[in-house]
Amino acid sequence: MKITIADVAKKAGVSKSTVSRILNGNYEQNTQKTIDKVLKVIEEMDFQPNALAKGLKSNKTNIIGIVLSNLKNPFWASVLEGVEDECRSSGFNLMICNSNENPSVERDHIKSFQLKQVEGIIINTTLGNEDIYKDFTEKNFPFVTINRKIPNTDVNGVFMDNIEGAKIAVQHFIDNGLREIAIFIYPTEGVSPREERLEGYRQALQDNSLVVKEELIKIVGENKEIVKKEVKNLLSSHQKVEAIFSTNNILTLYVMEAIRELGLKVPQDIALIGYDETVWSMHLNPPLTTVYQPAYKMGELAAKKVIELINNKEQKIPTEQISLLPNLIVRQSSIQRSQLNE
Repeated sequence: MKITIADVAKKAGVSKSTVSRILNGNYEQNTQKTIDKVLKVIEEMDFQPNALAKGLKSNKTNIIGIVLSNLKNPFWASVLEGVEDECRSSGFNLMICNSNENPSVERDHIKSFQLKQVEGIIINTTLGNEDIYKDFTEKNFPFVTINRKIPNTDVNGVFMDNIEGAKIAVQHFIDNGLREIAIFIYPTEGVSPREERLEGYRQALQDNSLVVKEELIKIVGENKEIVKKEVKNLLSSHQKVEAIFSTNNILTLYVMEAIRELGLKVPQDIALIGYDETVWSMHLNPPLTTVYQPAYKMGELAAKKVIELINNKEQKIPTEQISLLPNLIVRQSSIQRSQLNE
């Protein structure tokens, strides 16, 4: 049986108009206690309004929601640009939310999207709400995941070939005569891009008959001081380390700062490659070699896919997982040290 505003109002002990105002974000005429009570009942009853606005009979809002995990990363600005451009050209508006890697916040954003009757959702998941992801697929709700893969769930997605991205970075070092190559990476468990970049690092070494040295694999917390400490410990205790592969653009800045504080120079003392091309990569000293990811294309394709699903809700479209290839932009930071003196 479909839940109505009247059902919510009755259970919450308020009028239908009060529920309606709260649904529309008009909180001024209600106490915080009333607002919290109504929102709790809405969640408990899993109430979803029929339309975003009064009198909207077509049940179309032309709104797409996107939830990202970390808007501090410049990579997502390019992804959002691709999503927004495609939405605009197709007549859709975009609602943007940031989970900040918090599954509870992600769940709240998704519930908010449902209350506002968004027609489709794009998400870089925290991987902490598998029940919601599976519910979307079972109900054929237009849903596309980007960047991170959801284990054991048949879902549409747009991803990067992270194994290939790591391999081309490490191979570049090897082609320039470097063998003692360290990798710095944020915690990998359950996060597919990180797991794949670590796998690509291992594969590149093995493909070149090089030993994978576990002491050169540095899984670090997402904290500047922790990263710097690990970099300094590694370079102080392993004199033979010739190169560092940094798997995140913000992480790379911390690595570079630690190298400078040790009085070392890139690439004369240590070669460096970062992941993700940014507007500042070419302006660093020295200019940074990076693994470029087609972020705009990822956003554009994700929007195209969710709009396709929205326009074909009555039929089951075969699940599609798109993989995009990265490429290496070579600059001075990764050049073999001996070449600089030639």
